[in-house]
Amino acid sequence: MITPRLLQKDEEIAISEPPSSEPPPRLSVAIAWMAVNTLATVGIVFTNKAIFSDASWRDSQLTFACFHFCVTWITLSFLASPGFACFAAPRRAPIRHLLPLALAMCLNVILPNCSLAFSSVTFYQVARVLLTPVVALVNFLLYGATLPLVAGLALVPACLGVGIVSYYDSLPAADMSIKTTSPLGIFFAMTGVLASSFYTVWIASYHRKLQMSSMQLLYSQAPIASLMLLYVIPFLDTLPDPVHVSGSRWLMIILSGVFASLINISQFFIVAHTGPVSSTVVGHVKTCTIVCIGWIVSGRSAGDRALVGVCLAIAAIVV
Repeated sequence: MITPRLLQKDEEIAISEPPSSEPPPRLSVAIAWMAVNTLATVGIVFTNKAIFSDASWRDSQLTFACFHFCVTWITLSFLASPGFACFAAPRRAPIRHLLPLALAMCLNVILPNCSLAFSSVTFYQVARVLLTPVVALVNFLLYGATLPLVAGLALVPACLGVGIVSYYDSLPAADMSIKTTSPLGIFFAMTGVLASSFYTVWIASYHRKLQMSSMQLLYSQAPIASLMLLYVIPFLDTLPDPVHVSGSRWLMIILSGVFASLINISQFFIVAHTGPVSSTVVGHVKTCTIVCIGWIVSGRSAGDRALVGVCLAIAAIVV
């Protein structure tokens, strides 16, 4: 925390120095973290897609999620250490209170990852646009919360756009090189959106109930979610033989963990430096970037009818 004496000194320096064309340090730091967050998010989506494109890793979803939760917890422990103290000291809460949220956290990661394994990157990302209308619906059903009429109407084209993409992206392509979405990918995408919506709504509720910040809550639930998955991994996951896993695949898995850490760290600093509104804008930039890159690498042409749905969905969340 900056003391009044240091603050006065900084002000004197700022007055004595001529105006600079460079952005203030605080803004520069925020822009840097926004860039890190965007690049890490794009990186983790395409890295995970490459990993799950290997059939031997598609049945290892729980292990992969457990790995990410462990990486998240280690990252947050690092940030909470006295040397950094990026957020308030973690608070304790009864495990029985955190179990439902930890279960939702597991589904929030596993189902979208399953969707990514069986769908194109474009569909995977466009389907996540449904989070906004479904969160609004869950909030209304559970707590009676309503949206302004204009905001509610803006969600209609988003739903319509996702529907169009779901239909055209799942049709068999004449060109075998074009990546399409399977019915299983659509199923996992829709159930993933539902799980993520409940998780989002419950996080707000747990904030109030447990009096914890986002980082404190994530720090508390990550190890619980990891332990829950460790109980069922031996029964549900089929891991590939480590001997037959290539070095490049192990590198991708490590990169995925690094990207996950960077996303968690950068998200905290973005909100701390600029507030939640800027964080939302960064989310829109990430969505547009992933959709555009996903469309390019999918091999689809600009005349593909699914593009209409993509534009509708993106326009609805941006506007």
